[in-house]
Amino acid sequence: MFGDCSFCPCFGNLWSNGQADVDLDPILLVSGMGGSILNAKRKKFGFESRVWVRILLADLEFRRKLWSVYNPKTGYTESLDDDTEIVVPDDDYGLYAIDVLDPSFVLKLIHFTEVYHFHDMIDMLVGCGYKKGTTLFGYGYDFRQSNRMDKLMEGLKVKLETAYKASGNRKVTIISHSMGGLLVLCFMSLHKDVFTKFVNKWITIASPFQGAPGCINDSLLTGLQFVEGIASFFFVARWTMHQLLIECPSIYEMMTNPDFKWEKQPKIEVWRKQSSDGESSVKLESYGPVESISLFEEALKNNELNYSGNKIALPFNFSILEWAAGTREIVNNAQLPDGISYYNIYGTSFDTPFDVCYGSETEPIEDLSEICHTMPQYSYVDGDGTVPAESAKADGFPAIERVGVAADHRGLLRDKTVFQYIKKWLGVEQNTSKHSKASRVTSIPSNHDACA
Repeated sequence: MFGDCSFCPCFGNLWSNGQADVDLDPILLVSGMGGSILNAKRKKFGFESRVWVRILLADLEFRRKLWSVYNPKTGYTESLDDDTEIVVPDDDYGLYAIDVLDPSFVLKLIHFTEVYHFHDMIDMLVGCGYKKGTTLFGYGYDFRQSNRMDKLMEGLKVKLETAYKASGNRKVTIISHSMGGLLVLCFMSLHKDVFTKFVNKWITIASPFQGAPGCINDSLLTGLQFVEGIASFFFVARWTMHQLLIECPSIYEMMTNPDFKWEKQPKIEVWRKQSSDGESSVKLESYGPVESISLFEEALKNNELNYSGNKIALPFNFSILEWAAGTREIVNNAQLPDGISYYNIYGTSFDTPFDVCYGSETEPIEDLSEICHTMPQYSYVDGDGTVPAESAKADGFPAIERVGVAADHRGLLRDKTVFQYIKKWLGVEQNTSKHSKASRVTSIPSNHDACA
């Protein structure tokens, strides 16, 4: 969606500082996993450099400044580089960090959509009359950390209060994407009084409320590739990402919810070589959400990285698992406060990893540690390519509307149908001035039609 008439996205929105409709409730956009710019700040000199997201020297800078270990005494994941702290820029009322994740001139010039995050939605909302700093704000955060850590909770509280006061004490509409939904859910549960005071509506998009089985299981075992195709050669390598994710509480908090009544219980399968009395055979082993823990432990027992000449062991982290179990309990017991209008959008029509399998009948796994160097095979369910639809529906919440939209996980943030629903729920229309090519919202599918 182009939003305004700016043919070069690096020039931003042409009316972002123009007149906004003063009769609008403020909006706070909350990003998800990997959806915020992260800067490495030198503690001594205060100099900052972007480490996420970047294309040029991405893997090298990621290893040097973003590789981290979990500190069970503090509950925080801390960078291995003692001279560096990871910070999130708060420019443009928090919107800069969640807009274009690599805002370098060249990538903006070619409109490299892989790094465009909330950009199109921000343009759409500005086109509807929202004004940055008055009725439009963003919240980016250090997504390595737990979704219930004090620093993240306090940051969200400050953003909500800022938006509330800047708009003349009007209650806020939160629009959260992906893991951002878990962050808001934890805040709502732990700070119910603050949430009730400042929030009027909450719109979730593609949130893994019950986990993202295939993606998270494989992330812990072999890593994660954020960018596909030719661009992946200029980005962070799968193995490099793997070494970070093993130490991230946020990843463990998105593991499969074993208490959810899945239509089909997700599992990990391994074609395993068996030896007995000199005879060899092949067996397909299966691990459910609970049994998978022993698999993670065995597969990652020898995992380590080399950092500045030092070998650092990174096995499956049971301290993080214990913390994440506490977060899961909070999520499972969360209740929507009275007076809050809740809306849910989940992605459909894309093959979404669910079960994951390693090895094959002809090339079985002998030692489970081999899994970490094996490419997975998936079985798929309906969803957005990352989060299964049944996980993102948040069926336990009494939603005003719950709709499925045929789009992938990141594509939902720039999907025209998603924008139609958001404008409908906000009660606004696209600006029809000469700057905007979008027309007013006409008919929007009913809840049943959208889910078809």
